Amino acid sequence: MIGSPTTNPTMIKRSFVILAVAAAPAFAQANPNMANAAALFSSVQGYITQAAADMSEAQYSFRPTADVRTFGELIGHIAGSQKMFCAIAMGEQPPAEDAVEKSAKTKAALVAALKESNDYCAKAYKQTDAAAAATVDLFGEKHSRMFTLLENVTHDNEHYGNIVTYMRMNKLVPPSSRPRPSGN
Repeated sequence: MIGSPTTNPTMIKRSFVILAVAAAPAFAQANPNMANAAALFSSVQGYITQAAADMSEAQYSFRPTADVRTFGELIGHIAGSQKMFCAIAMGEQPPAEDAVEKSAKTKAALVAALKESNDYCAKAYKQTDAAAAATVDLFGEKHSRMFTLLENVTHDNEHYGNIVTYMRMNKLVPPSSRPRPSGN
C-alpha cells in the first residue's frame, strides 16, 4: 500500500470500519439492565394489549365469580397501576392506583387508558442503567427505580395470568398461546 496508515484514505476507512464493528456491541449494550427490563415489559404489555383488543365490549363485564374484578376492571387496574409504578420509577408524583379502574367503564375508554399507560411507561423503561439505580420510595420501602420497574412487570404478569383464565372461560385463545409468526 502506498503512504502511511494515517494518510492512506483506504486504510483510514478500514480503521473506522474495524473500530465501528468492534464498538457496536458496547454501544448496543450501553444499558443492558434497562434493555432487559424494557424487553420484559414490552412482552407482557403486548399480550395484555392484544387481550384487551380481543375481548368484546360485552365480555368486559365478564366476572368469573362474584368476588373478583370484571375483565374491564382488571384492564383498568393494570392501566392505573402501571402508571403508578412508572411514575415512581421516574421520580414523579404517582396518580392514584385505582383512578382508571374507578372511572373508565367502556372498552374504548379502558383500551385508551391502557395505551396511555403503556406509552407513559415506555419513557420509564428508557432510563439509563445509572438512572435506574437511583433509590425511590415504593410502598414505604426504599428500592431502586429498576426494582420498581421489575415490580411493574411482575404485577402485569400476575394479572396477565388472570386474563388468560378470563379468555379461556370465554373460549378465546390468549395471545401468549398463539403460534408465533415464523422468523420470531
